[in-house]
Amino acid sequence: MVTAAAQDQWRLLDVQAHDIRLTQIAHKQRSLPELAKIAELEKKLADVDDVLIKARTVATDAARDLTKAEGDVEQVRQRVARNQARLDSGQGNSKDLQAIQHELESLANRQGVLEDAELEVMERQETAEAAVRGATEKREQVVAEVAVVAAARDKALEALTDESDAEAHDRENAAAGIPKDLLALYERIRESNHGVGAAKLYQRRCEGCRMTLPPNDLARIRNAPQNEVVRCEECSRILVRTAESGL
Repeated sequence: MVTAAAQDQWRLLDVQAHDIRLTQIAHKQRSLPELAKIAELEKKLADVDDVLIKARTVATDAARDLTKAEGDVEQVRQRVARNQARLDSGQGNSKDLQAIQHELESLANRQGVLEDAELEVMERQETAEAAVRGATEKREQVVAEVAVVAAARDKALEALTDESDAEAHDRENAAAGIPKDLLALYERIRESNHGVGAAKLYQRRCEGCRMTLPPNDLARIRNAPQNEVVRCEECSRILVRTAESGL
């Protein structure tokens, strides 16, 4: 059986109040609205990155296709220029010149087809580059929003950390001088009872589990010495007796 002076038992209530506040602060730190917002924005950013990667891939493919299309058109143009020069020079017999003329007509058709293909690729590239610009701007917007929310989160966490540090300091002062065996009992009970190891007995009710004590328990506590550490039969928490216990 653990015994302690009544005033030491009363001090447990101060320690408990600080522990409850520390738990509340820790919960606030874990559940800041900014944390949920950042998680939402990070998912949004990942989606934008996926879109940006796909847009860049399409733009790269289009650029490669355009380079090839431009090369194909240039080759035909150079051949047309050479043949036209030969034709204009009048070099060769009539059969050769006629063949050159036919080839020029064929090359003109070929050039038209290639230029149409080149124009189509250019349009595809422009569309892809516009998509890249749009996704890039969207990403920059989301990144900027993340920065704003992260700054708000850091500010809130800093304030909560300062509050937690002050509360921990006050808790340490409140616990100083409490007998070690009483404090150890309190800590053991607190760990297994949702952070509450001691509660006030108020108007015959345990403030830990909110249960009104039956007559036999009240009689037991009423007859116990003031230095005896009594506990609630329902929740096992330390019951601290005060003038308002209703005994």
